Amino acid sequence: MASMAVASLRRSLLLLRETAVLNTTQSSQLLFRTRVGSIFRFSTDSSPLDVDLADKESKRRLHNRLLYRSRQRGFLELDLVVGSWVEEHIRDMDDLHIKALTDVLDLENPDLWKWLTGQEQPPESVGRNPVFSAMKSKVMANLNSHASPEARANPGQPWVRGWDDKKEMQGGGPFGNQ
Repeated sequence: MASMAVASLRRSLLLLRETAVLNTTQSSQLLFRTRVGSIFRFSTDSSPLDVDLADKESKRRLHNRLLYRSRQRGFLELDLVVGSWVEEHIRDMDDLHIKALTDVLDLENPDLWKWLTGQEQPPESVGRNPVFSAMKSKVMANLNSHASPEARANPGQPWVRGWDDKKEMQGGGPFGNQ
């Protein structure tokens, strides 16, 4: 009962705070600057990054943000592939490559995975991205050296196969044991 009252009070205070922020010009400008700094900095528009890469602290913070974004995508395979690639290369990147990296990190997980593993052809704009090209060449080199062709999907085909694929090959029907 007490927790419901606390939750209700908290919601009321948050609503009051939002109303107060929106009603004052100075607070709304501050809110906009914060929003621009944290969200739109990594958007895919053509504007340059608003981070001074000559300043060591700004560069360190940007690298840490990009490392975090590359390791915490919510798609384990991409967390491992993209995160390890970024960790290995971010220290040597100039601002053009950092912008290209942010464009890659803005891509949707399922599409990025299919494009990196060669299941589908990426759009021309993504294929020309130097960071994407370097990541894809590393992924394909790893696949070629560690995965047999039978275990990989053919281009244009789904990557995931069922646990009972062998039954289909042994005459168990197209859907395994179903």
